[in-house]
Order: sequence, then C-alpha cells, then structure tokens
Amino acid sequence: MAFIAVALAIVLMPLAAYAIDVGTVSAAAAALQEATATAALEAAQQLDEVDFRSSGVMTIDAVAARSVARAVLAADAPSASVSSVTVSGAEVTVAAGELVQLPLDFLPARMVRLEAVASATLTGGYDRPSSRLPLPSSASEYWFGQRD
Repeated sequence: MAFIAVALAIVLMPLAAYAIDVGTVSAAAAALQEATATAALEAAQQLDEVDFRSSGVMTIDAVAARSVARAVLAADAPSASVSSVTVSGAEVTVAAGELVQLPLDFLPARMVRLEAVASATLTGGYDRPSSRLPLPSSASEYWFGQRD
C-alpha cells in the first residue's frame, strides 16, 4: 500500500498535471488558429472598390482589411492580439499571437506563447451558369386523357 501511494504521488500526479497543461494549450491553439482563419477570410472580402472600378482588377483594401481582421480577432479570441496583417494584391495574411497561462504550472514555463498564421484570397464570384447544370426544362404541360 505504501508503494502504491508513493507511486501515485511520484508518477501519476505529475502525469495528470502534464496532461491537463497540454490539453489547455492544445485547445487554446486550436481556438486561436480558427479565429485567425476567420479573420483572414473576413479581411479578404474587403474589395478595393475604387481600384476595381478604375482598372477592373480585384485587390483588397488594405486599411479595411486590417480593421476587419482586428475586429474579428477581438470578437472571436479576446485575449489574442494581431501581430500583422499583410495585403498583397488579392491575398491577405493574418498573423496572431496569444499568451496562455498554464493551469497547473507543471511545465517549466508558467505561460506559453501561441502563434497562428492564416491566408485567404479574394476571388471572383458567380458570373455565368456552370456547364455542369442540367438544361432548362420546358414549361409546357402535357396532358394524357381528358382535361377538366
């Protein structure tokens, strides 16, 4: 019995603490990556209308993209911060970071810095029907037999 008590204290308790700390970090990393990807998608939808109307080329409005990326990240992951928002033509890349405090302090560091990067591209929308759609059907009616 004494051996089990010692083994429990020496082996299993630190292992459980490690599992809880790693689980916390993994969950926070997944949430940060999802929030960063959402911010990149929203930022990529900020079309520079003036440039599009003058040249017909779709580019992203850099100022609006930065503003939207910060707003989305603040709403989805309040403790995260935007490291950078890079706009290059029709592509936007959002980098974000977050400090996560470990609940049980088993790892040598009491806090872990997480980083996430996501990119999205502005693409054109619907401009004509797909050739894979079925042909339109006729609107005429066919009657077999007597009509009331």
